[in-house]
Amino acid sequence: MKQWMSMTAGIGLLMTLPGVQGEEAPACIEVTVGGYKTPDYNCLSRQMGNDPETAAAAQHAQDRLDVPVDRRAPNSVGLATPAATGVRMGNTFGTSVKPQRPPAPVPDSPLPR
Repeated sequence: MKQWMSMTAGIGLLMTLPGVQGEEAPACIEVTVGGYKTPDYNCLSRQMGNDPETAAAAQHAQDRLDVPVDRRAPNSVGLATPAATGVRMGNTFGTSVKPQRPPAPVPDSPLPR
């Protein structure tokens, strides 16, 4: 009985060694329930997280976001730009302080006259 247990433990150890070395990630399994496929999102996340190019792209994106406030575009900081003000004011931009608005709709009464 002891030989049998040590042999199975040895086989189990040999089976886990290639996975420990990280040669190839296990395939993600999709399950179909009631006609709908459900992928294993944890497995997909692990596969996506180990990509060195993804880490470099994330670092590059973070570097782009760390721009000092005085170097950012006005609309990204929340300041008004002439283009945004022109859209907000309509055709009265530069001629009036009141923005252009369409006439107010007259509500129809649901009661018969």
